[in-house]
Amino acid sequence: MTVFVDTSAMYAVLDSDDTNHAGASVAWKHLLDRVSDLLTTNYVLLEVSVLLQNRLGLRALRTFQEDIAPLFRVDWIGEQQHQAAAGAVLAAGRKKLSLVDCVSFESMRRHGVHAVFCYDRHFREQGFEIIA
Repeated sequence: MTVFVDTSAMYAVLDSDDTNHAGASVAWKHLLDRVSDLLTTNYVLLEVSVLLQNRLGLRALRTFQEDIAPLFRVDWIGEQQHQAAAGAVLAAGRKKLSLVDCVSFESMRRHGVHAVFCYDRHFREQGFEIIA
């Protein structure tokens, strides 16, 4: 089984002050024990890295880069996927729907992934099963 991992979940796992930290930590351990394929995109990796560096500092970023990021199969987004996601953001016309989210939706559909580890309601709105 493949599970997509979103920024919201990764940040919650790494920030002990995040309101979802306790549940995210339990879910993360469960995923590591039972899921053989954790998928994410280079856009999610970038977004998590920026948040960690700005909010928690270089130590948290180093932990993510050295210990967690290598656990993922990364879908490296190219120009075609980027343009499709950018078009989806504009077509949706919603301020809170991000380019990274739309890239994630495109990636999940392209890879036939239905489950996502996240704390972002937009994935449920798109018909994905949320694991949290």
